[in-house]
Amino acid sequence: MTLIKLPIQSLFTSVLGFTLVSLLLLTTACSPKSGTALAEDAPLENYLLWEITADHLEKPSYLFGTIHLIDSESFFWPEGLLSAFDQSEEVVFEIDMGEMSDMSAMMGIMQKAFMADGTTLSDLLSEEDYALVESHFNEMGIPFFMLDRIKPLFLTMMTDSEMVGQGAGIFEGGGSMKSYEVELNNMAEASGKPVSGLESVEYQMSIFDSIPYRFQADILVESIKNPLAAEGGGSLEEITAVYLRQDIEYLAGMVEDDDAGFGEYTDLVLKNRNIDWIQPMIYKMQKGSVFFAVGAGHLAGEYGVIKLLKKEGYHLAPYRPKD
Repeated sequence: MTLIKLPIQSLFTSVLGFTLVSLLLLTTACSPKSGTALAEDAPLENYLLWEITADHLEKPSYLFGTIHLIDSESFFWPEGLLSAFDQSEEVVFEIDMGEMSDMSAMMGIMQKAFMADGTTLSDLLSEEDYALVESHFNEMGIPFFMLDRIKPLFLTMMTDSEMVGQGAGIFEGGGSMKSYEVELNNMAEASGKPVSGLESVEYQMSIFDSIPYRFQADILVESIKNPLAAEGGGSLEEITAVYLRQDIEYLAGMVEDDDAGFGEYTDLVLKNRNIDWIQPMIYKMQKGSVFFAVGAGHLAGEYGVIKLLKKEGYHLAPYRPKD
């Protein structure tokens, strides 16, 4: 196992870069029914970039499905993306990427990574499972005494040492991995486009409080006992392959499957958030052309952003610029 020795502040900042749907995908074992169309009507076309229009909008806006981490050699821009980006007047992510670089703000947010009421992981696990988790992080080079009060789902995002190490490099432009959010944010800064978010990092962290700590602890232990990367189901490699196919229906199937790792709490990290985004998206589109970039797992499905916007009277179609 690769050892990582990052300052704890850098480590937390790296992990906070993972969206909740990235965590959901990586804790979901795909069953045979995963990837099937979720709606009764025809499945959406395999495409990551969608144009949003409506009679009352003066200019179109765009919706792009991202993947947080992807191997640099697999990184690509879908057809028309640079054109859509250039035409947009504002770039909107799930969270404001500026929050990720504001270390004074991040220090306050990091405090929300701790469990409430002095709860520790030893309160939630058997001695055997606690020893397993402790050994895992010590072998990664992360002193476990610093992690005992951290919310278990947060720790779950840290169980893959290679991914955490690679994730730390994307903010500095190094390593073998890239992030679409980071690349797009850099492009926005270079072109002077304003950047904002549909929700705050603090809000994303608060969702962890809505899922019982003991349930979170079970997911943490399972992620160590049965790493999905070794089994192929829900691994970054598989997710990347689906992403390269631009198969947004399959991605939605992976995260909405009844057998997903979050079980009854899946709606908290997917459906409810999608619904909450719609009115802010509508408000921003009324002011001008917006380039929305959210996790690709949010696009399709009965409660995906595409269908929710269509229900509000907007027309969405794969964007391919005219010659």
